[in-house]
Amino acid sequence: MFGKGFELNEYSMQIVKEMGSHMPGGFFIYKADINEELLYVNDAAIRIFGCDDLEDFKAYTGNSFRGMLHPEDVNSVEDSVADQIRKSDDNVDHVEYRIIRKDGQIRWIDDYGHYSESENYGGLYYVFISDVTEKRDQALSEALEAAVKANEAKTAFLSSMSHEIRTPMNAIIGLDSLALKKDNLDAETRGYLEKIGESARHLLGLINDILDMSRIESGRLILRKEDFSFRAMLEQINVMVMTQCSDKGLKYECKVIGGVSDYYIGDDMKLKQVLINILSNAIKFTDAPGTVFLTVERTAVFEDQSTIRFVIKDTGIGMDEEFLPKVFDTFAQEDSSRNNKYGSTGLGMAISKNIVEIMNGSISVKSEKGVGTEFTVIVTLKNSEHDSVQGNFINLNDMRVLVVDDEEIAAEHARLVLDEAGIQADTCLSGDEALKMLEIRHTKQEPYNLVLLDWKMPDMDGIEVAKKIRALYSRETTIIILTSFNWDEILDEALHIGVDGFLAKPLFASNVIGEFERIARKNNMSIFREKQRADLTGRHILLAEDVLINAEIMKEVIKAKGAIIEHAENGRIALEMFDKSEPYHYSAVLMDVRMPEMDGLEAASRIRGLEREDAKNVPIIAMTANAFDEDVQRSLQVGMNAHLSKPVEPERLYVTLEELVWEAEATRKQS
Repeated sequence: MFGKGFELNEYSMQIVKEMGSHMPGGFFIYKADINEELLYVNDAAIRIFGCDDLEDFKAYTGNSFRGMLHPEDVNSVEDSVADQIRKSDDNVDHVEYRIIRKDGQIRWIDDYGHYSESENYGGLYYVFISDVTEKRDQALSEALEAAVKANEAKTAFLSSMSHEIRTPMNAIIGLDSLALKKDNLDAETRGYLEKIGESARHLLGLINDILDMSRIESGRLILRKEDFSFRAMLEQINVMVMTQCSDKGLKYECKVIGGVSDYYIGDDMKLKQVLINILSNAIKFTDAPGTVFLTVERTAVFEDQSTIRFVIKDTGIGMDEEFLPKVFDTFAQEDSSRNNKYGSTGLGMAISKNIVEIMNGSISVKSEKGVGTEFTVIVTLKNSEHDSVQGNFINLNDMRVLVVDDEEIAAEHARLVLDEAGIQADTCLSGDEALKMLEIRHTKQEPYNLVLLDWKMPDMDGIEVAKKIRALYSRETTIIILTSFNWDEILDEALHIGVDGFLAKPLFASNVIGEFERIARKNNMSIFREKQRADLTGRHILLAEDVLINAEIMKEVIKAKGAIIEHAENGRIALEMFDKSEPYHYSAVLMDVRMPEMDGLEAASRIRGLEREDAKNVPIIAMTANAFDEDVQRSLQVGMNAHLSKPVEPERLYVTLEELVWEAEATRKQS
């Protein structure tokens, strides 16, 4: 109708108005100039905008096409219309956009337009519109429902895949670990076995990354809000990173600035995952003799929250500026040669960014090719009321501590954390200054009862200072050496000259108090404090495992500790064996979670419900190929004491068994 032969004039406008009044949908005409003035609007279009009449509509929209559009959509709609008309042989366009009705409702409009030249008005747009809000909402709802179902199916598949892959992986890693314990291995065979173990663990890391990304995409990643030891988390990270750096010939430095507390509330597992991922990348992309730095700082304290900033810096290969915006993208790699040389899944940084954002935190990066990279992670954690620094048998107010460290930041951090624990602490930056301060205190008959000495200092290191303190003041003052490094190389010399203990940096008040109390007791305890553990020799362990090869491997692993394994092929048999045994016959139960007839969760719950004295506190340890946090929670909810993911690491299994068996027996003796 509005083709090249159509001319809009006074006569044809009457025809247009007559037709427009009978149209069920909206119709209008506007000028294709800078003002976009409306020449005609039908009643249906006026109703779509919720206006009473034409005058009301003109007043509300300013009588222009631009005034009809949602302000945020103006530029995109105008650009789209112009672009489509320019490319169309028929001068037609189709766009969807939002409008704001007079009553404030936001509605979606479907718009079909035709452009035509006119002698009287110049360029004109003839536009047909309809309100498609309900149709669009329905489509979105259906798409969302389909996406939810697809995500549920994907999650179920990945969970099943995880279980199926981890089961043979458990056998591979378990058998590999057992084979490596043999004494008669030649170097070539040992090398092959070590590579098998490394490859299996690498594959396990890939599986974990895929599972994490799937959970993030489906919105099923739920963060825990629990009390956790920030000190313990940082110690675990430092031990792992220091070992990796040492193996590669790198230097590692960790510094804590400000009064970072021992305990916070949050998800330490996910936070640790983020930090280890970034630190592992730093190690991976840094060649010897490079350095990896971790700086932790409490930047703000609110009423019940603290903001913590982690800065991970390296002297590695760095990244091009053009790649930085893509570094957090899924499967992003700067180039194939980088990937081939250093190895990377391409998921780790995307997962880290998503975890940090779910924590309402931020993560950023800056880098220079050939110089290094710096990541900054900022999270806000809830302050904990957990009292982590209370002495068991000493009054903290009676402690007088001297901190000696040539790094002013480290010394000030130590003073802050000790001060917050109620411990009086002085600081100095050299051995000479320390000796002068010790002399002043002894002259006043107010000697320090603890000196914390940094090992590596210029001019006079911690060992030399300790020698002079012992020569001057005998055994009056407890001396603890502080170090960021492994102290094996100075252990014998330090103990010989009278050093009482060692602590790894960064310093936390609970470490100082615990080590000081250990030394103060002087009960011939080892220099290293560990949880007390039970000897597993001759103890009966009930194993519930339906996969026979896994059961055989577990028997060999446990047999190495002198324990006796009794095997049940499913949860029902395990329950019967426990019920028919004499009380306290079993020292612990190792329970696979997925088994036929009766799964491990039900079996554990039923064991806890038995009317016998050992059922309530016999240690039950879950073993499962499922890698999700909720699997851990479910196992703990039914009364299990611990959860180990397959493939189970023998050393971790030994530690868990020995500690839980000791705790159960200690509880039994007290009751």
